Amino acid sequence: MTMTSETAIRSNASNLWGLANPTRFMGFANRAIPVLGIATMLLFAIGLYLSFTAPEDYQQGYTVLIMFIHVPAAWLAMMTYSVMSISALGSIVWRHPLADVSLRTAAPLGAVFTFLALATGSLWGKPMWGTWWEWDARMTSVLILFIIYLGIIALSKAFDEPSEAAQPLAIMTLVGVPLLPIIKFSVDWWNTLHQPASVSRFDRPAMGPEFLYPLLIMALAYMALFFTLHFMSMRNEVLARRIRAMKMKQARRK
Repeated sequence: MTMTSETAIRSNASNLWGLANPTRFMGFANRAIPVLGIATMLLFAIGLYLSFTAPEDYQQGYTVLIMFIHVPAAWLAMMTYSVMSISALGSIVWRHPLADVSLRTAAPLGAVFTFLALATGSLWGKPMWGTWWEWDARMTSVLILFIIYLGIIALSKAFDEPSEAAQPLAIMTLVGVPLLPIIKFSVDWWNTLHQPASVSRFDRPAMGPEFLYPLLIMALAYMALFFTLHFMSMRNEVLARRIRAMKMKQARRK
């Protein structure tokens, strides 16, 4: 590796680490949020148009359209928890307050995505399976993930001082990490009502492009929405903590 390459790598790492500084993050968020907001609207416009103009499935009919809402929501439920897990490591290992901010603000978003996945899955399951709910491995594990999200949110509200909740929140989040591979591979490990993976396969995806492309665009739209709302929530949390610190400082002077 040349000196120029090493310098470039160190510079990029330094820039990424610099975003962990709350002040630098605020500047980055102020620039990124409008861009992400526009991208979210464009992706949803394209994705919803392609979704609602997709052909009728030969087995499921037009109920297959629920897939374009349900599947990206399920993906984002897991992705959000992955983001929280990385943030939990940053909170425990480096005790960085911005990592705690990321974890704390991502939890409500993950809970919403998980609830949406459960609700739309139930709506999809009724005409396909003849039941609103079945205690199969995937549905049960996603429900447990939703409960964990609610537990993290409740724990974050149980402390008056945010810094006191950082370590318990991080530990609770990491305890739930083994649930992610269980959700992912539950259809392979157990006999469930859910079909095996149709997109994330080593060979060709087991669905036609008329369904695959709208699904992937909707997934990108969900991701853009998540990062837009996450950065906005993080920015608000940083501002709230600064205001809290200023009030406490003024109270001590009195």
